[in-house]
Amino acid sequence: MSAWGDYKKRVGNVRPWDVLNPDKLIDEKNADHRYAICESCPSFLKVTKQCKECGCFMALKTKIAEAVCPIGKW
Repeated sequence: MSAWGDYKKRVGNVRPWDVLNPDKLIDEKNADHRYAICESCPSFLKVTKQCKECGCFMALKTKIAEAVCPIGKW
């Protein structure tokens, strides 16, 4: 698989604009739980609040119901 294909697989099927659709969001309690898992992960970049694995901004990605952790933590 190409590097681009590998990256696309880690990102998954969600897109940043999904956070603008209320039908695609989870409740705040579950989003906060996901984000707490991210904050304790060694792949979490604290400065930018991004994941090293997928490059996503986790404050947003953790709110999208269909989003998944690229290394399976949530």
